[in-house]
Amino acid sequence: MNKIICLSLYYCVDLNKGIKEMKKILSIMFVFTMMFTMGLKAFAETAQDALNFFHSYVNAANSYSPTVATMYSPNAKIIRQVVKPDGGLVNVETNTATYIRQMKIGQAGAKMRGYKNTYTNISVTSLGNGAYKISSLRQPKGETYKLKTYMVVKKINGKWQITEEMMQTKEQIFLKYANKK
Repeated sequence: MNKIICLSLYYCVDLNKGIKEMKKILSIMFVFTMMFTMGLKAFAETAQDALNFFHSYVNAANSYSPTVATMYSPNAKIIRQVVKPDGGLVNVETNTATYIRQMKIGQAGAKMRGYKNTYTNISVTSLGNGAYKISSLRQPKGETYKLKTYMVVKKINGKWQITEEMMQTKEQIFLKYANKK
């Protein structure tokens, strides 16, 4: 005698055959759930790793460490977005080598003045392909305003590196490097 059980209005099975089917369905659901959970965990760990890299960058920059220069990809896109007095914005792009050369020159004066940046409203967004965008607001020491900033980071050859960086600045001197059109 066959026993029939209904799991919903549309799905009834012969209990003898149904146990095997249920085991199969439950196994598939278990595997799917495990893969989904591991995927979320991997994203969380990698996003956390990207955030940890950002914090190490901030610490290195605020302590004027020479390791800051090694945190950039050799072909990183560097953007300084100049905030003009009238509120207008002008993007000034440079290559990594030029930026690092200028940064090393500027570090000496910044260190003498005790210049540091504080970052707030930090968020991490996955861009896919192992890249993460870390956005924040940057407040220069002694200032009351905050400026937008972001960096795109990615592991390259097992090492986190900045592949793109945009920082707003009120320093008008950067305008002389803007592309003239």
